[in-house]
Amino acid sequence: MNWMLLPYRRYAEFSGRSRRREYWMFALFYFLVLVALNAAFGTNEVQRGAGTFVYGSRLVGAGNWVGGLFWLASLIPSLAVSVRRLHDQDRTGWLLLLMFIPFLGWFALLVLMCLEGTRGPNRFGPDPKNPVPSDVFA
Repeated sequence: MNWMLLPYRRYAEFSGRSRRREYWMFALFYFLVLVALNAAFGTNEVQRGAGTFVYGSRLVGAGNWVGGLFWLASLIPSLAVSVRRLHDQDRTGWLLLLMFIPFLGWFALLVLMCLEGTRGPNRFGPDPKNPVPSDVFA
């Protein structure tokens, strides 16, 4: 649970580095909260017509307000943890602008978020996995 809430504790901290675990645990927490909100306040809709079958779900009533507030409270931490995740690979946070390119940009960001960070310190800070490297043969 610590990894899931760490981006909220580092709320608007865009400097430094974040491990894959921090990023993906935050994404899992966000998804689980949305599932819980949908279970509590959601309605499911099925539309059929002219050979199509569309299933959808949306929040109703107070769920709109709760979901909107949760999204608003999570916007800055999600951007910050994404920038720090890119910093872990010694890449600039401006690469997040790829999200505005439909499909290819989203896929590129997904791949970047899955890649391992650089070992040892880089221009954005010390290695979050091993902050004090031990050089045995130095």
